[in-house]
Amino acid sequence: MSPRWRVWLIAALSAAVLIAAIYFPFLRRRVKKEQNPQPSEERVRQELTEPVEENAANPRVKTTLFWAADENDSGLAPVTVDLPLSNDPAMRAKQVLNTLVAGPVDADLRTLPPDAVLLAFYLLPDGTGIADFSEALATSTPSGIQSEQLAVDSIARTLEANVPQVKRLKILIHGQEMDTLAGHVDLTQTFVVDTKAAAAPATAVPSAQPAAATPANPAGKATPQTTAAPHP
Repeated sequence: MSPRWRVWLIAALSAAVLIAAIYFPFLRRRVKKEQNPQPSEERVRQELTEPVEENAANPRVKTTLFWAADENDSGLAPVTVDLPLSNDPAMRAKQVLNTLVAGPVDADLRTLPPDAVLLAFYLLPDGTGIADFSEALATSTPSGIQSEQLAVDSIARTLEANVPQVKRLKILIHGQEMDTLAGHVDLTQTFVVDTKAAAAPATAVPSAQPAAATPANPAGKATPQTTAAPHP
């Protein structure tokens, strides 16, 4: 091999090594990105609204969820599904509400908007459950007393059927108390969840303080908690 060809060969090999050194890191990043694609916005929302299974050992429990009875009906209908539920009341409440948000098979029977997200659920010692939803619950729920009441009722009835520790419900939007859900249902109130206790006769208490009472609710709607005036 002549000295000229040897120089050309060495130069070509050097250029190839240089190109490989520059291109290889880019190629490696591209392959890694393709192997781990970023989840779409729809997938992220789906993961947030899927039932939360904190422990694979959680037993599957027959769970009653309340969705719309019919697209032409203003009532609710119970639907029974098997879910792995936690024994912790707050976590259990979050799991059933996440499933409620995920919606039924028939999308027309939804009671909550599909883009709503349950951000947190807290259970106070007095039995008050605080459900903190994303802004979509307020912005995407159709404005109207019927649709708004149906949304609140479905949350309250689902909690009543599956989490007996929750006696009352407070709904927040992004951590804030709102005046209304979408212009009609009052969210400054606390809604009754334990309707059986609400319908029971009030028991007198030996105190100067007024006794708390909640009117019976035969229609099965979530009603604001009220306080009765003291007897003379």
